[in-house]
Amino acid sequence: MTAAADRRFMAIALRLGLRGMGQVWPNPAVGCVIVRDGVIVGRGATQRGGRPHAERVALYQASDAARSATAYVTLEPCAHTGKTPPCADALIEAGVARVVVATGDPDPRVAGQGLARLRDAGIKVELGLMQHQAERHHAGFLLRVTQGRPFVTLKLATSLDGRIATASGESRWITGPEARRAVHALRARHDAVLIGAGTARSDDPMLDVRDLGEVRQPVRVVVSRDLHLPINGRLVQTARQQPVWLCHGPDAETRDWIKTGAQTVECEVKHHRIDTLSMLRALADRGITRVLCEGGGHLAASLLQARLVDELVVMQAGVAIGADGLPSLAGLGVQVLDEAPRFVLTDVSAIGGDVLQHWRPA
Repeated sequence: MTAAADRRFMAIALRLGLRGMGQVWPNPAVGCVIVRDGVIVGRGATQRGGRPHAERVALYQASDAARSATAYVTLEPCAHTGKTPPCADALIEAGVARVVVATGDPDPRVAGQGLARLRDAGIKVELGLMQHQAERHHAGFLLRVTQGRPFVTLKLATSLDGRIATASGESRWITGPEARRAVHALRARHDAVLIGAGTARSDDPMLDVRDLGEVRQPVRVVVSRDLHLPINGRLVQTARQQPVWLCHGPDAETRDWIKTGAQTVECEVKHHRIDTLSMLRALADRGITRVLCEGGGHLAASLLQARLVDELVVMQAGVAIGADGLPSLAGLGVQVLDEAPRFVLTDVSAIGGDVLQHWRPA
């Protein structure tokens, strides 16, 4: 197999894995392609809910054609027995001759053991092809394993002058229908959607994914130190149909909220606010790997201050609101420019009548 062919097949595996993003937590969204004599005989992605794994889906499709074939996998095959036997063993039993892996799995239950098991079985193993792309795709899973927190995307929908509402609080709709549909696609690619208590009170949002077919709906997370929230709001009233998690301080009264079907998540409080890192670690402990923060301004500012934003998505509309409008961010306490969080533009495109920008931390 040529180097160009290897890259082509790994790129296909990476695209397959992306299909599971936001749908497979707490597992990583892995892609796998099985190739024999230059022809794809099996392809798979981790299925909704995390099972079955990508390798098993691809091997099932390949059947006997997997013998003496090459398997391209975006993450090291697992070596531990969970709800299913190890994928490394499945590849060995299928008789593949070669396994090309994009990046290793730092989970202590795997961490090189999957690769070692394959090599011990006489299979040729190559590691590191398109590693950078794979690490970007698996960033949420990798962060959860190595740092105990999920990948965080902060989404801001603003006017030209960075406002998210008029002086009277009107905010629907600053951006157009195409941008709003893109928000639903963003939600579908994340395990959880996160908002602050102020947004829950003022907007009474649903935070679900609509008009994109059958998807695994994200967990809806509200951060409120004292649970000062409307118990008759749409989020809480639908908690038994789509998960709602309430992140609160240790002094909050939770009994009435538990009765609604919402889950309560106790977090640390610092300076009279929920500590953002404590909150994210609590979500990671419950299996969340990717979080989309949709506001409000105080929560967004606290994530930026703590340098916990891994991607910034800005949807900017061609409208000016003025200084009396509500800013997209609360105060950051920046005194000099060197203290300001900085981002690098990675992509910009028109979306309907609005502009969609993607930024990564500098």
